[in-house]
Formats: sequence, structure tokens, C-alpha cells
Amino acid sequence: MKTMNMISRRSFLKAATAAAVVSALGLTGCGSSGSSTAASSTASSAAGSAAASEAGQTFKVGIVNYVDHASLNQIVASVESRLDEVGKEKGVTFDYADYYANAQADQSNLNQIGADLVADEVDVIVAVATPTAATMLATVEDTGIPVVYSAVTDPVSAGFDGEEGITGTSDALNTDAIMNLITALNPDIDTIGLLYDLSQDSSTQAIADAKAFCDSKGIKYIEKNGTTTAEVQMAAEALVAAGVKAVFTPTDNTVMTAELSIYETFLDAGVQHFTGADSFALNGAFVGYGVDYVQLGEATADMVVELLCDGKTTEDLPYQTFDNGIVTINTESCEALGLDLDTVKEAFKPYCTEIVEVTTQENF
Repeated sequence: MKTMNMISRRSFLKAATAAAVVSALGLTGCGSSGSSTAASSTASSAAGSAAASEAGQTFKVGIVNYVDHASLNQIVASVESRLDEVGKEKGVTFDYADYYANAQADQSNLNQIGADLVADEVDVIVAVATPTAATMLATVEDTGIPVVYSAVTDPVSAGFDGEEGITGTSDALNTDAIMNLITALNPDIDTIGLLYDLSQDSSTQAIADAKAFCDSKGIKYIEKNGTTTAEVQMAAEALVAAGVKAVFTPTDNTVMTAELSIYETFLDAGVQHFTGADSFALNGAFVGYGVDYVQLGEATADMVVELLCDGKTTEDLPYQTFDNGIVTINTESCEALGLDLDTVKEAFKPYCTEIVEVTTQENF
């Protein structure tokens, strides 16, 4: 790819190391994209290993990240790790290092990245987040390049379900479950803050669901929005000034990017921030609830492998959703809010399948 000014690449050393490891393997290769069956071979001797290595295929895998933030970065790292693992098992190379790009939430960047990947004739594009998937799908029209998305919260509303040439994994959120966590810990709560970016498709349905929940319980809600980190900071301060005790944020990319800048504002004011992903909690929010993004990335990579190595098409692979009953509690934030961790966990248990404890990490 040629858009060096707008994307970040993986280091050449990492790519070279991965290539060297794969070249040393004498494992079974897989068929090219669109093939009806996977190629098979055995390598029981050094000579056989060499032949298998020479016959190993290299697939160009474009990976496009929407913006640099914790949840999406987790997915990218997980996709890459899983592709490396499967590549070693199958004796093939998934070259993503040369075709990774981060659009930094800029639509013009997304357009250029998509055009570059098509020009590079990649075998597949992994599109992380809804805006990325929509742009990549439009870009690959009539090229035959499949798109595998990840972290698309509502594939149906986005128009991807049933569309040719695209499939992937969804981080669909059970909003009522999060709202139940809020009321379980705060049974007398009368007002809840809603913090999100109006332009984020991933927030639309979740916020509508949160409002419906509040209406059904007779709970008031106060909405504040932001499209940049600075605006999110001001929105958070406005919610604090309004006197809310708890704030809900869905799987919103803009707020996630700003979490490290706002979590202390909430903690200092005694405001509990309930969010739609564990990565928020890793960046300081009191509670994250949702899918395991590492698992999401692995499943996304497995779909890529099925397309490239097993002769599957996107029509053969319906999009996947996951159990999102995992509650992640930031124990440092819990303490800062003056809450007893055991009491919190007991309140949450009826509304989740697992409780995970974390501390604040700026990078992970």
C-alpha cells in the first residue's frame, strides 16, 4: 500500500520473522481463494518438508482498522495472532503486515485505503467496525474480493445481512442486561446519563433500547453527546454537573477513544460508568459488559481461513454473534467509587455468566 501518511504498518522485522518461520515449516498447504477443496499433502521427511514449504501459498490479507482504540486494537491483534497460528499449522502464509491500515476515523482515509487494497489485489479484506465494513464493501464492488467484518454491532441495520461478498462477526450488545446491572446496584436510581456519539451506528439501537428500558422503569435519562475527545470530555462534565449517579455508554468508538480522558472525571464525582465492552473497563471505566474481543478476533480470522483455504464463500458463512454475558469490573475504579467489590459482584451475579476483575491499563 502507498498511503504511508495515513496508515500505520507493522514492522518489516515482524513480517520477515513470520515469513522465516513459515518457510521452515513442512506442513500442509491450502487451496487458493474460491477453490472447492483444500489441497492436501504430507511431509514425513526432510525432503518432503522442503517440497511442502516451497509449495506453500501466500495470501494477501488486508486488515483495516477504523480508529486506534482499545477494543478495535484487541480485535486486530487477535486476528493477526490467529492467522499466524493457523498459517503455521497449514504451512501457508497470511501476509497482513504489508496490508494493514488504520483510517483514524477519517472517511477520506477509508476511501483511499480501500482503493489501495483493491489495487494491491488482496485476497480478502478484514474490516473492523461498521464504517470500515461499509466503505470496503462499496470499494470491492465487481472485484470479487470478499470482505470479512468484525465488531459490527447491527449487521442487519447496516445492510450487510444477505449481501453478497460480505460476512463477519458481530459484537451485538444486550443493552437490557447492562441496564439491569445499573438498577441492581442502585435500586433507587431515578436518573441515568447516556453518553455516546450521535454519528456512531453502533450506538443507535443500544441507546434506543436504553431509553425504552428507562421509560419502562420510570427512570429519567439525560443525553450528552460528542464526536471528538474534547467534546466527549465536555459531555462527561455536563453529566456530572447534572448530578447523575450512573452513566451508560454502548460500544461507541468515539467514547472508547476518549475513555482515558474522562474516567477520572467520573470517579472524582462518584459517577459509575457502565459500558458496552471490557476494553472500557481496562481504560478506567467502572464496568464493561459485552463480548470477549479476543474471541471475536479469533472467530473473524477463522472465517478468513475458511474463505481462503477451505473453498467457502461469504454466502456459506452467515455472520456470527457471541454470548455477551461477561461483566468486567475495574477494581481500582470500584474502590475509588467507595464500593465494596464483593457487594458489587453479588448484585451483578443474576445478570451475567461471568465476572472478570481488571485494573486500569493505558496500553494493552
